[in-house]
Amino acid sequence: MTPAHQRLTPWQRVGLGALPFLLLVAVYAVGSHLRRLDNPADKLLPSFPDMAETFWRMATVPDQRSGDLLLWSDTALSLARLGGGILIAALISLSLGVLIGFLPKVRASLAPFVAVISLIPPITILPILFIIFGLGETSKVMLIVLGTAPIMTRSLAQAVMDIPREEVIKAETLGASATQLVFRVVLPQVWPRLITAMRLGLVPAWIFLISAEAIASTGGLGYRIFLVRRYLAMDVIIPYVVWITLLAYALDRLLLLFSRRAFRWAHLSGANL
Repeated sequence: MTPAHQRLTPWQRVGLGALPFLLLVAVYAVGSHLRRLDNPADKLLPSFPDMAETFWRMATVPDQRSGDLLLWSDTALSLARLGGGILIAALISLSLGVLIGFLPKVRASLAPFVAVISLIPPITILPILFIIFGLGETSKVMLIVLGTAPIMTRSLAQAVMDIPREEVIKAETLGASATQLVFRVVLPQVWPRLITAMRLGLVPAWIFLISAEAIASTGGLGYRIFLVRRYLAMDVIIPYVVWITLLAYALDRLLLLFSRRAFRWAHLSGANL
């Protein structure tokens, strides 16, 4: 059997998947140890015990000023902003994607506009959002919406256009109206693609969220990272980066799990990661 056709056991997959992470941890541990040999007070590469102590303190010890548990308050703020932005973007992209993909006149009118909007770097319009919506929550959520909705719309519009024409013709032959075509033929096949679009949209959404929180915010994961950077507090920054990564991975896996449970037929090939 050639290497390309070898079947791995679950334990082999887990071990091979964990190997790069273990190597990264080992490289960091060695680098941290070497730097601390030269300078025990080194802040650039703090030791794992130091980072664990700081992370535990921020998760369990109330802040002296606000009385909040900083890790959990920051996490709640960021997830609320992220969730609101992604949900609004999903609603917009679903509506526009179905219209653009299903109706040729709408596609001719809106597809070029959406394509152009999707090419605008959302970070460049953040000052405009601050001017229009102020420095509150709305501008941060709108940045996520504007940064993810156009790309998600294009993906869903393409999904609608990929629906076999024969299915639409058969439904029309059986007397289906335009509304029935949308709800009986189009939407059932688009729902899995919407979940996939949301999973892909989470990547830029996190970038826009952290950027907005870093520029103008009084709480959130991005705010905390950029607040402590002036003190070179890597024992806070690195754990927060790892925490954000774990949150992003958990959200992605939850969406994938929901899609597999709700739309089993879309995952029969096992190609979705």
